[in-house]
Amino acid sequence: MIQEIQHLLDSYINWLKNKTQLRKIGEWVGISTPYLDRHNDYIQLYAKKDSNGYVLTDDGYTIDDLRHGGCEINTPKREHILQETLNGFGIKYADGQLQVHTSGRDFALSKHNLVQAVLAVNDMFYLSSTSSVKLFHEDVKLWLDENEIRYTPKITFAGKTGFNHQYDFVIPKSSEQPERILKVVNAPNKNVAEVVIFSWLDTKETRPSGSKAYAILNDSERQVSTAITEALESYSVKPILWGKREMVRKELVA
Repeated sequence: MIQEIQHLLDSYINWLKNKTQLRKIGEWVGISTPYLDRHNDYIQLYAKKDSNGYVLTDDGYTIDDLRHGGCEINTPKREHILQETLNGFGIKYADGQLQVHTSGRDFALSKHNLVQAVLAVNDMFYLSSTSSVKLFHEDVKLWLDENEIRYTPKITFAGKTGFNHQYDFVIPKSSEQPERILKVVNAPNKNVAEVVIFSWLDTKETRPSGSKAYAILNDSERQVSTAITEALESYSVKPILWGKREMVRKELVA
């Protein structure tokens, strides 16, 4: 099993390397990643050297795109959620940009964390209109609380590759169930599913034996493709459709 997982991780890293493209833009280097945004465009990052190492940024695209889509990060609650999400990846929000300063030694890890932050922020907010009271993540948290499902929120685990992966909720081991790790997915798509799968493959061997991974998928706005749920299941990530969440309530309460 370890060799099989290692082969899958190696394949993923090779794909990531081969699909990443660089271009010179003045004093910056544009980094075209193989990850897609909500418009199916490749996510672009920018890097340049400074006196303390390197700076990596999304050039303000993530928040600006959400704003143009009708989702403003303009309330204390949303600002708190944004900051909480970015803190888990070690990313700062400054001048409208998601950015991080890093050394040459930590450049790969920082780039990984910035990509994960862009995906997480985009997924968390983009279906939320300016008039919505709660975000999907808050709906999930409320449901866990109402059912007295104990958890620790916003946990970051280091994987075998050394990359960090943030999960939304971790339910500790009990006498009846092993550790359960939950990832909340507001806008399920192939791109996000691949990230969830890689995160679990990378962290699975570092977690206690028998730990389980779950992806809570928002199907209230649109139907979730069976290709997504089947892909998750193929890599031992249990998909939970929000509309059918009661089917796993006992499993999470235990």
